[in-house]
Amino acid sequence: MSSPTPASLPPVSRAKPVATRQIRAHYDEETITVYQAYSKTIATAAVEHQKLNASPDYKTATRMTWIKPSWAWMLYRSGYSYKDSRQARILAIKMRHGDFVKLLEMGVLSSNHATSHTSDGKGQGERGAEGDEKEGRKEKLGGVRIQWDPERTVRLEKIEGVRSIQIGIPGDMVERWIGEMIVSIEDVTDKARMLKRVLDEDEGVTDAELIERGLVPEERVFEVPVGGVARERLRMD
Repeated sequence: MSSPTPASLPPVSRAKPVATRQIRAHYDEETITVYQAYSKTIATAAVEHQKLNASPDYKTATRMTWIKPSWAWMLYRSGYSYKDSRQARILAIKMRHGDFVKLLEMGVLSSNHATSHTSDGKGQGERGAEGDEKEGRKEKLGGVRIQWDPERTVRLEKIEGVRSIQIGIPGDMVERWIGEMIVSIEDVTDKARMLKRVLDEDEGVTDAELIERGLVPEERVFEVPVGGVARERLRMD
């Protein structure tokens, strides 16, 4: 099998040359979709009540929570939802464009990403995932963090030369994000698991076929306003 390249991205992402740091996401005229993974208890309550912190198991303002607009990176982070019981349910969370851009404008690059980039996601994933108590205290307060990690294909292969954005919302801002910025919440775990089943059973299936079957969302470049503070601060291409 040839090594993954930007050509491994869905066709809609290849309409123009893929820049190293650009945001690719599933979005419509008003909202953009980001992903997180949680335990079954937290996710079930969140979908039922359309409130991310509906479950008493959700601990608000304890540490930074990370959102990601890349479906493939969410699959990689959660192992198609099979990696960890605390990431057993994948949620698709819709936000308004303006609120998403607002987070970007408030963001600063994580210190470990100013000079290097990690690929394993340790210590910077979903609430309750890796990271010790000391790191959790450090992440509780402060500004929005931005990381550019190596993008993945839906087969979880690293795409050389292409980065995927992750946005860390600090603990003291989480309630505002939940209460004011989230438009809707959908459990897409079954889609992730069906995708894995199809990939395991049919190695030759194409990205276009996966999109047609509704297992891979159409992700396009999400344009961040030129001249705004976000592009330069986050080193976007």
